[in-house]
Amino acid sequence: GVSRMPQDALNLAGFNEDEAENIYENRRRFLKLFEGEWTLTACWQLHSAEVRRVIDATDARCDTEHCDALITDAARILLGVKTADCVPVILGDERTGACAAVHAGWRGTLAAIVPRALERMSAEYGTRALDVRAAIGPAAGACCYEVGAEVIEAFAASFPNSTELFIPTCEGHARVDLQRANREQLVAAGVATENIHTAPLCTMCRTDIFFSYRREKKTYGRTGRLMSVIGRMKAEG
Repeated sequence: GVSRMPQDALNLAGFNEDEAENIYENRRRFLKLFEGEWTLTACWQLHSAEVRRVIDATDARCDTEHCDALITDAARILLGVKTADCVPVILGDERTGACAAVHAGWRGTLAAIVPRALERMSAEYGTRALDVRAAIGPAAGACCYEVGAEVIEAFAASFPNSTELFIPTCEGHARVDLQRANREQLVAAGVATENIHTAPLCTMCRTDIFFSYRREKKTYGRTGRLMSVIGRMKAEG
């Protein structure tokens, strides 16, 4: 990449912390990894439960919509979510070809953004959970991601087994396993456990290959964003 974060980084988002031309060049290089012509679409993420349907390539070019999940069944559109510690969740429907890209921080996880994306896929495309494959990407892990009492209490109200998601550190604080929380939501929604794949990688531990907002913001005053994408090669028929 061309972003100086601190050097030669492939930053794919975060326009307020990098030059726009750097991000555009990084995205151009990123898209060259995919054979043929693809339209990349993302969104203005705000830790919500909003899900946006992308209809076609023209619709895909409008990436200033506020949401935290994108769904489509159109061909050659790459749905992308940007992360730097939050959990990226990618969903693919093997039967209909529909797909989704989801950004799940602790707020989005509490708001059930991943189950909401599945529900929207079901409503729009007839997706059944049993046909879905899910990938949970690199994120801040339970080894590093410490939160306070507000988050612990909120999860206790939403997750029956919340104590299993936390590792206590000191009074009123604990490390949380957001990847596991999202996996449990997928299972509860009907996705088969064998169809859920979790990357065993922590962004806070591995700043040699990933961006980490929590880790790098303190060191450099800014950080880039990873991008997790999914797309459909061609339409049926």
